[in-house]
Amino acid sequence: MKNTLTVHMNGEPIYDIFFAHDFNSLPELLAGQGIADRRVCIVTESNVAPIYLAEIESKLNGKCKELMSVIFDAGEESKNLDTVKMIYEKLILAKFDRNDMLIALGGGVTGDITGFTAATYLRGIDFIQIPTSLLAQVDSSIGGKTGVDFDSYKNMVGAFHMPKLVYINTSTINTLSDEQFVSGMGEIIKHGLIKDSRYFDWLIDNRDNIIDKDPESLLEMIRVSCNIKRIVVENDPTEKGERALLNFGHTLGHAIERYLDLKLSHGACVGIGCCLASVISYNNGDISKDDLDRITGAFKSFGFPTLTDYPVDPDKVIEYTRNDKKMIGDKIKFILLHSIGDAYINTAITMDDMKKAFEL
Repeated sequence: MKNTLTVHMNGEPIYDIFFAHDFNSLPELLAGQGIADRRVCIVTESNVAPIYLAEIESKLNGKCKELMSVIFDAGEESKNLDTVKMIYEKLILAKFDRNDMLIALGGGVTGDITGFTAATYLRGIDFIQIPTSLLAQVDSSIGGKTGVDFDSYKNMVGAFHMPKLVYINTSTINTLSDEQFVSGMGEIIKHGLIKDSRYFDWLIDNRDNIIDKDPESLLEMIRVSCNIKRIVVENDPTEKGERALLNFGHTLGHAIERYLDLKLSHGACVGIGCCLASVISYNNGDISKDDLDRITGAFKSFGFPTLTDYPVDPDKVIEYTRNDKKMIGDKIKFILLHSIGDAYINTAITMDDMKKAFEL
C-alpha cells in the first residue's frame, strides 16, 4: 500500500509507518494493537496539546480500557530525567502495567521522552509515535532511538526501543512555524545527500511546491525520506555500521547547537553542519566545487541560516565535538561524501580539518 511502509528487523516485520492527511485512520490502526484491553497514556507537550490532544482523545475515548494524558512544558529544556520521573509517577499512580501503552504526540522531544519512558518503565512497554513536526516525521520517530539529555550533553542517556506504529498526519505541517519547517528540511536534504542523488535533485526541482506546502508534494517528500531512513535502520538497527551515515552534518551541527545554547533549531544546525561537512569533503578531494555549490545553494534556497547570520568561535565549537557520542577513543566517526548520494565514514578527520571548513 502506498500509504504504508513496513520496517523489518532480521527480515521480520516489526512496525508500520502509516501516512495520511488526517487522523481518521488512527482508531482502526490502534484497534489492531489491541487497545480495547489496554490502558493508554498520551504523552504530549504544552504547545502541541492545545492543537491536537482533544482530537486524539475524541477518537480514542471508549476504544481503550482507560485513557489518560500527561502534558509537560514544551522545549528541549524538558528533555531530561526529571520529566521522565514525572511520567513514571503518573503511570505508577494509574497502575499501568506491562500490557499498557504510551502514545507520543508531538515533535522529536516528545518522541524521545516517551520512547525512553516506554523502554524503561517496568523494563519495557509498548508505545506509538504520532509525530506532529516535520523533523520528527522524517527522523526521530523512525528507528527506535530514544533518549534524554544529561545536563548540557544531548541524548547521553537512552535506549533502543522500537515503536509499535508510526502514524504520520502530513497536515500537521501546516501548523508549524517557518523555523520548525526549516528544521525538518535539514534532515530531508541530508537524506538525499547521503543516499539518493535523484531525491536531492527532486527536492531542488520541487522547491516551490514544497515551500507552498502542497499536500501531495509533502506526502511524497516525507514518504521518500522515511523510506531512506527505513532502509538504513533495517540494515543496521543498533548503529554498528551503516546507520552512522545518518549522522552526516551532526558532529559539527550538534556542537554549533550547543555553542548557540539552542538559539537555533536542531535541523537548522544540522543544515549548517551538512554544509561544513561538505566543505571538508571538498577539501578532502571527494566532491567537486560544483557539487559543493549545489549543496550549499540547496540549503540557502530553503531558507537555512548561515554562520554569517550566527557567528561562532570555531575553536570552541570544535572543542565541543570532543564530547560527541560518535567519538571512538580520541577519533571522531565523521561522515563525509564521496559524491552527492554516497556518504561514507571517515575516522581520520582532524581538528585542523574541521577548522579549515569554517574558513571557506
